[in-house]
Amino acid sequence: MSTNTMGVEQYSVEFVPATARHGSVRSLFTMWFGANMHVLCVAAGAATLTTGMSLWWSLLAVLLGNLIGGIFMALHSAQGPKLGIPQMIQSRAQFGYFGAIIPLLLVIFMYIGYFASSDVLAGQAIADQFGIPPELAIVLSTLCVFVITVYGYKLIHFCEKWMGWLSAILFVYLSVELFGTPGIGHAFHSGGFSAGGFMLGLSIAVIWQLTYAPYVADYSRYLPENTSIRACFWYTYAGNVVSSVWGMAFGAIAASVATEAFASGSIGFMLHLAPEALLWPIFLIVVVALITDNGLNLYGSFMCTTTILTAFMPSRLRQYQRIVIIAVCAIVGAIIAITGRANFLENFSNFIALIAYFLIPWTAVNLVDFYLIRKERYAIPDIFDPSGVYGKLDWRAMGAYLAGIVLELPFVNTTFFAGPLVAPLGGADVSWIVGLIISSAVYYWAMKTWPPADLRALRAAGSVGGSRHDGGHDDVWLHRDR
Repeated sequence: MSTNTMGVEQYSVEFVPATARHGSVRSLFTMWFGANMHVLCVAAGAATLTTGMSLWWSLLAVLLGNLIGGIFMALHSAQGPKLGIPQMIQSRAQFGYFGAIIPLLLVIFMYIGYFASSDVLAGQAIADQFGIPPELAIVLSTLCVFVITVYGYKLIHFCEKWMGWLSAILFVYLSVELFGTPGIGHAFHSGGFSAGGFMLGLSIAVIWQLTYAPYVADYSRYLPENTSIRACFWYTYAGNVVSSVWGMAFGAIAASVATEAFASGSIGFMLHLAPEALLWPIFLIVVVALITDNGLNLYGSFMCTTTILTAFMPSRLRQYQRIVIIAVCAIVGAIIAITGRANFLENFSNFIALIAYFLIPWTAVNLVDFYLIRKERYAIPDIFDPSGVYGKLDWRAMGAYLAGIVLELPFVNTTFFAGPLVAPLGGADVSWIVGLIISSAVYYWAMKTWPPADLRALRAAGSVGGSRHDGGHDDVWLHRDR
């Protein structure tokens, strides 16, 4: 891929060779800052008010949840430049060549759900502004996201950077206007505290961060391999947490003032905080930022779908195949958006909660493997080989993953299911804590007790530093001799 043009991306799930690496680690700040400066983040903040707590406690939950969840999210960022491959295909090193398909299917579900949620909000704004049917507005939004996704990595980075700064200027203005809204004083002096409500609000913020985990490395994989892990972490963490806290806090405050508007999923309150003369500029920034961010969801669903398909058809995608896969994912997301746009906020809150129970154990396994077990030592060619050292299915990773999910269940608290230990905890949902601890511990123990072949070979040969090209091929073997 050329580093000088904004052409269509040439790589998908393949390893990105040194000749195609480019960019500065500082781009991760603008990338992830822009990724949250939109109304879907505002809607997530508004969802913390549904816990029935006071605004002050909701804001504290938003702050702490993002600070905690952002740690796990940003730890994935270093995997991109070190491995040069997308986030989820790297899961083959833990779950096995075919075993990785199970978390991949769940992550695709997540992407499509977030895509549909963003499509609903963008469609509502477009429909209200132009007086057209919401269904048509959703289709128009989908087409715009489709174009961004087809061009891929560089255009997504470019859009997130500039829309992030424009949205920041807008949020400064709207935040000032918000604090001049009638009833704002009462919002800060009403409500009380509930341990269960606080933990639920905390969970919403933590899960918001953790749902980025399956694709955070996708947007750092083109950086040079010698990019600092520490720099990757802090630029990603700072950009993501600052914007998430800001957007969610805005949503929590706004929802406390205009509960009905947010309950219906409308962003009219946000658009009409300013005078009519500024309505068009605000509308354009809000909608374009939302569409730009939705490119991450469609791009992620494309990458995961491609990872599954190439497991059975291991050949590089042609450009027309790439476009077809993106189009199919976009159509599915648009259909879900059109059919599920009623009761948006309730549906969105339940969706976030549901996804977390399956995603958190995957995050635990992936991070423990990268930082504590294999310590960045991966045979990249074997990740693309069903007969490679990582096998077809790894029972250690799968066991830890399933153990995390099963042991989360007693602590789950949603509108459609509440575990038996929720009531004794005052309604608190601590399932994400249980999932992280259990899956991390089980996986670490299993890998140390029954190490797989590649780790046994490394122990016998000793740790080999650096990376090298092999036989003139683009694939690299990271910290491993053949």
